[in-house]
Amino acid sequence: MGAASAEPDDLGDSPAAPGAGTRGGGPGADRGESTFTVLVAAGANLGIAVAKAVAGIISGSSAMLSEAAHSVADTVTELLLLTALRRSAHPPDEAHPLGYAAARYVWALLASVATFVGGAVFAIYDGVHTLAVGEELGNPTLSYAVLGIAFLLEGFSLRTGIRQMRGEARRARTPLRHYLRHTPDTTVKAVVMEDSAALVGLVLAAGGLTGAHLTRSPVFDGVASLLIGLLLVYVAWVLGRSNVELLLGRPLPAPVREAIHAELLAVDQVHSVLELTTLMQGPDEALAAAKVDFRDTATAAEIEWACERAERRLRERFPQIKRVYLDPTPGAGQRRREGLDPWGDEGEG
Repeated sequence: MGAASAEPDDLGDSPAAPGAGTRGGGPGADRGESTFTVLVAAGANLGIAVAKAVAGIISGSSAMLSEAAHSVADTVTELLLLTALRRSAHPPDEAHPLGYAAARYVWALLASVATFVGGAVFAIYDGVHTLAVGEELGNPTLSYAVLGIAFLLEGFSLRTGIRQMRGEARRARTPLRHYLRHTPDTTVKAVVMEDSAALVGLVLAAGGLTGAHLTRSPVFDGVASLLIGLLLVYVAWVLGRSNVELLLGRPLPAPVREAIHAELLAVDQVHSVLELTTLMQGPDEALAAAKVDFRDTATAAEIEWACERAERRLRERFPQIKRVYLDPTPGAGQRRREGLDPWGDEGEG
């Protein structure tokens, strides 16, 4: 049947997810919340990047310069995430009848590449260069001040992202850690992971800076820079993998698929569900398609109304499912009576 329009719901990957209720505020409110979260992170990272760069030049710390590159990469990432939110908000049109929700994952994937290229590569290079050539240490006072301020700003940004993700996890009725791993909202996931990595990076930079000035050896600073680079490689890999998985096509969680199957079987005139396909199209929308064997005694009108009832039932229980397509398909018994292969699409008469 035709596509169904409904409010979104989080697609958790837990047994409780099928019973999750609708999300208050609708898709516009959710998108606005994500936009605010990304804007907070972008503003914090832009100011921090400039301060870190100045402090790194004055102190001569490679770890501080690596952190500056980290913040620049994060700023670029947030700009790409804002683009993802804007592009994915476009309504369906003739050229893209299923909408632009997947555009979010394309731009979020580019954001993970920016994290790797802009932050990780520079940090690793700077760390290797410091260990091989050394560095001239300057006054670390400004660096400590910048690190302290940066820690507060990054902490505020992380708090904003976690607050949004905790609300989404609560509505999906799944633990926060589990939701963070499986959420289809990769923009907020990127903010949370990057801010978490930023806080860890600040601690590493402070440790490298302290060790270098206490021992007068640049080794500590170089090692800290290398660790920051490896941390960013890990973040970029996790975010990239999540977006690639969603771009390739991830189904709804198994408990949700089982509940959809049960809802279809509960409809009058439905004899069996031969095949069920689900697809996440965006953080707040999904598609469900099924080959359904209707009772042989059902009339064409009864089958049509059964499809309408099935669509309505799925919409009401799973508001994240925006499109439902049901394909009336003869079952094994009818195929045998017609002299067809009960397990194939074709057979000899």
